[in-house]
Amino acid sequence: MTRHFVCQLEEVFDGGGVCALVDGEQVALLRVGEEVFALENRDPFSGANVMSRGLTGDLSGQLVVASPVYKQHFNLRTGRCLEDEAVTLRSWPCGVLDDRVWVESTARRGAAVRGRRRLVVVGNGMAAMRTVEELLALASDALDITVFGAEPRGNYNRILLSPLLAGDTSRGQIMLHDLAWYRERGITLHVGDPVASIDRRQRRVISRAGVIAPYDRLLLATGSDPVRLKVAGHDLPGVFTFRNLDDVDGMLEQAGRALHAVVIGGGLLGLEAASGLARHGLVVTVVHLRERVMDRQLDPEAAELLQRSMQARGIAFRLSAQTQALEGDGHVQRVRLADGSSIDADMVVVAAGITPRTALARDCGLACDRGILVDDTLQTFDPAIYAVGECVQHRGTTYGLVAPLWEQARVCAAHLAERGVARYRGSPPASQLKVSGIEVYSAGDLGRVAGAESLRYADRASGIYKRLWLKDNRLQAAVLFGDTRQAARYAELIETQQDVSAWRETLLLGDHPVSGSAA
Repeated sequence: MTRHFVCQLEEVFDGGGVCALVDGEQVALLRVGEEVFALENRDPFSGANVMSRGLTGDLSGQLVVASPVYKQHFNLRTGRCLEDEAVTLRSWPCGVLDDRVWVESTARRGAAVRGRRRLVVVGNGMAAMRTVEELLALASDALDITVFGAEPRGNYNRILLSPLLAGDTSRGQIMLHDLAWYRERGITLHVGDPVASIDRRQRRVISRAGVIAPYDRLLLATGSDPVRLKVAGHDLPGVFTFRNLDDVDGMLEQAGRALHAVVIGGGLLGLEAASGLARHGLVVTVVHLRERVMDRQLDPEAAELLQRSMQARGIAFRLSAQTQALEGDGHVQRVRLADGSSIDADMVVVAAGITPRTALARDCGLACDRGILVDDTLQTFDPAIYAVGECVQHRGTTYGLVAPLWEQARVCAAHLAERGVARYRGSPPASQLKVSGIEVYSAGDLGRVAGAESLRYADRASGIYKRLWLKDNRLQAAVLFGDTRQAARYAELIETQQDVSAWRETLLLGDHPVSGSAA
């Protein structure tokens, strides 16, 4: 018998539980008051590892946990099901010592080896394949993996679409997984054939081409759709969005014969598109609804510096401007603004944001809001279905940047491999502009820094600007222009909320220690 100290008591909230890995087995730690109980995490009726998500309490004089799936109740002391006494969850001796929860276990010998489970992945983008990579590292022989992708190719690095547009990289250099990568790992890949429907009752998906794939676990990584303008002329030839390789191919082809381009949207992606098109010799104008560029990521001073830097490259700006219509005779020729003025445009790029792609999840009855709702394990309303990436909504937040997606992939893979006790707690926003010769970085939520102290450094001659916001000597947000060498350190301080009072005077210079690593 071995005693394992698995967590602090405060990590197990009263009335619920958490999952811990003990001798390679998932154990649900469930709390009622100051007592903690340890039961098998697998729900015997649904086959899902969800018991740690159940609610605990008193039912007819018995302390129980209710399964979050089919709502059976299990005695916390014995593991026996109240509705079916023939079913019992395995239990472990456990207790609390010095506010630490311990579990005693003896690894079971001769346990039955389960067959390979079927994992179907809906989506072949960066979040999906990062999850698959993590999963192969944890349990390469445990799963038969089938992937459905809408695009007719392997997985590529969407972060590098802006450098590709600008001519700073090539198609071959942005590919992450070619078709051979899937074959070598025994992954069945269906390219150019997105999933059209999900049958949760029979646990199978049906593709647009009619391919039927049964699953034991399903991973949704459907990504997002670009926001499309609801104005006249939005569907004219020469109007593009900026989300995938096909978009870039179309933009490059049009740029070869165009003179004037308008980019609608002065956020991160819009500015990268504008810079890329300017590199091809086009006269570029950015139209932005707000009064400053990157208004969600930058303060007014940094935004002004960025705008001036891009204006020096020949890019014009129309701020606080609303697009009323896209006009042209058989092809876009101009952009009409709400004030009555117009801008010549042989091509228009719409980069006005993204919307999580949830239609497939909604159609099969999964809970959705702005995105597909997931818990801290990236599990959806259906315990057999997980979701990661731009399609998900976690604790009220959706994500469109790569760092949160990587963390989601790590946590989700651990649970799909049934090796997981990790939880995804969310990620602070962080953005870095990918424009050659202009360094811009933002971390934290500038919308929540009201009342915070700020530290500012500006050297206009050198083109450097830094501003940090602190509350109670803990970093809340950072904006850097011209010098982003300390970006990773500031991001870590925002994540860990480490007290910086001992070296706040040198914080702007980056001359400070950082202990630990970002979760």
